[in-house]
Amino acid sequence: MKADRAYPRFVVSAKGTRWVEGGHPWVYAEEIVSEEGAAENGALADAVSEKGKYLGTGFVSRESKIRLRLISRNANDRFDEAFWRRRIRYAWDYRKTVLRPEDLSCCRLVFGEADGFPGLTVDRFSNILVTQTLSVGIERIKEMLFPLLLEVLCTDGQEIDGIYERNDVAIRALEGLEQGKGWWGGKHPASPVTEICERGVFYAVDVENGQKTGFFLDQKYNREAVSRLAAGKRVLDCFTHTGSFALNAAKGGAAHVTAVDVSEAAIDMARRNAARNGLEDRMDFLCADIFDLLPELEAKGGKPYDFIILDPPAFTKSRKTVNSAERGYKEINYRAMKLLPRGGYLATASCSHFMSAENFERMLRAAAADAGVELRQIEARQQAPDHPILWNVPETDYLKFYLFQVV
Repeated sequence: MKADRAYPRFVVSAKGTRWVEGGHPWVYAEEIVSEEGAAENGALADAVSEKGKYLGTGFVSRESKIRLRLISRNANDRFDEAFWRRRIRYAWDYRKTVLRPEDLSCCRLVFGEADGFPGLTVDRFSNILVTQTLSVGIERIKEMLFPLLLEVLCTDGQEIDGIYERNDVAIRALEGLEQGKGWWGGKHPASPVTEICERGVFYAVDVENGQKTGFFLDQKYNREAVSRLAAGKRVLDCFTHTGSFALNAAKGGAAHVTAVDVSEAAIDMARRNAARNGLEDRMDFLCADIFDLLPELEAKGGKPYDFIILDPPAFTKSRKTVNSAERGYKEINYRAMKLLPRGGYLATASCSHFMSAENFERMLRAAAADAGVELRQIEARQQAPDHPILWNVPETDYLKFYLFQVV
């Protein structure tokens, strides 16, 4: 490492050093042995081992358990506009490589640590970018980053009319940041509602009030897999949100689709999306709690559906609640398996990182045993490639999606 480094230094314990050298970009506060120099909150600092070996440079967070988020392991890097412009181009070029050209108008452009932007999410919905900033370091440089995002995209012929910030999330408090949402900069569309088209299905996306950043982009290719199986089926789409799986099933030729969500606002949007796509004649919509609905349907007897889709919100957002979340997942999957006829189809998902694939599969086996059925696996899938998984960063691996036939 060069001796004339300009940044303060965090000396990292042997355990923390092994963690970082194994490829993880986070240095936890408990692994900091000492500090050399005054490191400001949100500024850059170097991480070094107790033997003085350079480990990387990253953003300091004084209020988080994650004290340092590394952005580079190259001691020669300069963290100027040129550095961040290159990193944005890498992210955009990656999407252009792994996605179909028609999918680039609605995709995740930046996926936090997986793209070298710790704590930053950037989603594109047609002419609007939606950002979520969850680290104080990115917050400090966003006035430089956001114009660079626009520059890189516009230089490549992409039309972007505005950036909407969705920083209305409680996790910002862990970084000492305030919550809020609204347009960034002076130029933006008159409305926060835009329209996207994914595989021929049109959706209205409300970037101001929709869940997360407005729409769940990570399931795009899983929706396509559902569409392929749906022809002629009677489909029940649980936790439909704004109707994405239900619409794909209907578009794929389902005989009829019932879309269910506990949110009346979500159901209203799903109904509008069905009308926009001319699919309302083979769909109906129900505002109900799935945990109540599935037992009620079972009690009525009969097998009204031969394809059930379970795409619930994350039942757990910490390790402490994994066991109770597993009970919730088991309940809905058990009920769905009981409700389906032999030969019926089940799509089931978990979007929680803390519910590992191993735990989820164990839960599915237990649910099938209790329901007295066997599962014939068709596919096991994950998030779309615009949400890349870094194998050394398990937090980037979160979505489990399975397609089964119940036999």
